[in-house]
Amino acid sequence: MDNPNLEDIKNNPGKDPIDELKKSIAIYNKELAITSVDKLIIGKVNPLIIIETMTGVMKLIGNAYENDELFLPDLIGASDTMSSVMPLVEEEIKKSGQKIKSLGIVVLGTVLGDVHSIGKQMVGTMLQAEGFTVHDIGIDVSAEKFINSIKIYDADILAMSALLTTTAFEQKKVISTLVKEGLREKIKIMVGGGAVTEDFAKSIGADGYDPTAPGAAKLARKLIEK
Repeated sequence: MDNPNLEDIKNNPGKDPIDELKKSIAIYNKELAITSVDKLIIGKVNPLIIIETMTGVMKLIGNAYENDELFLPDLIGASDTMSSVMPLVEEEIKKSGQKIKSLGIVVLGTVLGDVHSIGKQMVGTMLQAEGFTVHDIGIDVSAEKFINSIKIYDADILAMSALLTTTAFEQKKVISTLVKEGLREKIKIMVGGGAVTEDFAKSIGADGYDPTAPGAAKLARKLIEK
């Protein structure tokens, strides 16, 4: 199927595991995703091809969301489905000794005092689909943990989320700490979340902001290519 759209993928009756995997992401079916990935692993399919298959569908879903053809629950469903099988595929990649081609390394987290994770998870999935290596360090993350993670993973981009207005200024604290540590010029910083606006992002010295997960992934590519 050349250049399939989402409807083609959803309606494809084929039993080929690759087609099943594409469909599972498009219709948000975790059980089908796990079954199809298991088949592909048993069939000795290169795990990098499995990754490419999933990220290709996620890009279609991200584009559809940005064009108002899909809605937030669709993006969440697809993200959850891909996330449910990523550990299986990543384990196979480790076993094979291969490496995922990466545009860059991203440290991703929700700031201290904020325990919201859905938006962060979607951003992480879309960043992976765009071609980045993502280290999600979780929720309620202190400035110290962000800084240490940047050093440990030798990150190119820091992506911070804050849903609450009471926690948004933690993003500024992290950036200020990076300046003090002499690391600010070595890394690009993206901020997002319900409490964040473009004006706020500029005021705290971030390099970029986007209100959507697909947009954040495209922003990351622009930042890394500068």
